[in-house]
Amino acid sequence: MQIGSYTLKNKLIVAPMAGVTDRPFRQLCKRMGAAMAVSEMISSNSLLYGSEKTLRRARHEGEVKPVSVQIAGADPAMMAQAARHNADHGAEIIDINMGCPAKKICNVMAGSALLKDEDLVSKILGAVVQAVDIPVTLKIRTGWDTQHKNAVAVARIAESAGIQALAIHGRTRACAYRGQAEYDTIATVKAAINIPVIANGDINTPEKAREVLEYTGVDAVMIGRAAQGRPWIFREINHYLATGNFLPLPEVAEIHRVLIDHLQELYQFYGEYSGVRIARKHISWYTRGLAGSAVFRHAMNRLASVEEQLAATHQFFHEQADRSQTLTYIDEEILEA
Repeated sequence: MQIGSYTLKNKLIVAPMAGVTDRPFRQLCKRMGAAMAVSEMISSNSLLYGSEKTLRRARHEGEVKPVSVQIAGADPAMMAQAARHNADHGAEIIDINMGCPAKKICNVMAGSALLKDEDLVSKILGAVVQAVDIPVTLKIRTGWDTQHKNAVAVARIAESAGIQALAIHGRTRACAYRGQAEYDTIATVKAAINIPVIANGDINTPEKAREVLEYTGVDAVMIGRAAQGRPWIFREINHYLATGNFLPLPEVAEIHRVLIDHLQELYQFYGEYSGVRIARKHISWYTRGLAGSAVFRHAMNRLASVEEQLAATHQFFHEQADRSQTLTYIDEEILEA
């Protein structure tokens, strides 16, 4: 798949997720087989450029190329300024957020709320594309609600504006993450435009990835929630697409090592205070569905230091290893999208 001058090594992309797709998570997913990972969104509000959170989100040192940075906002001039700012600070692809369903984003007419105003969509896309000399991509939903599905119209606007690739989550804003993803709509969008299309929504197994690729004809799939605590899903899908065979579940020792490495990167990236607190949700995702994990997670959320958190994590996985060399899940929660 080609995005501007960048040729992706496969058809797997990490979806942008607020509070999740920071640099440590993006790097981990790329090591596990993702071709590209889109950053969590950065506000177009120039007043935020100096904030600690924004500056941290804009740090890309050592990140595997291409570096894709998502921006969010509703003002064409400010979005153009944000695109230039991020391009000047290491972004190699600018992604525009018109898919986020969160109320706090939609209430300021950003994210998927923009789908209600196709004229504004056109102005924002045109302004951003003209502002930078790097590829610009777009993420959308199928529409605002089930009575107002305009993904095809927005896709055509995007293509005309010079957008290099379009990712589409197969739900409306009103649906949030409920119900089934609309792969029929995604297939219709793919047939209507000539730029690459990326399917997103409910892709949580190797079989589902192949099914969506074949059914919709898209160029790639984007995986979000299914990669939380399960970054090896990318190598599983790659292997299945290439061979038709399934990889075995990772062994306890490997998951233990992957998680510890991830935690160390979080501590280094955020510092001890924030790193420990941000790590809690990742530890919860990695251990979800494992024997004894509920009690472990409850205790973990009370620990406040790196030393305590690492010691508890080591102890939990040593106990898992004593039970079995391969992970055994006690429910199917781990496979949710």
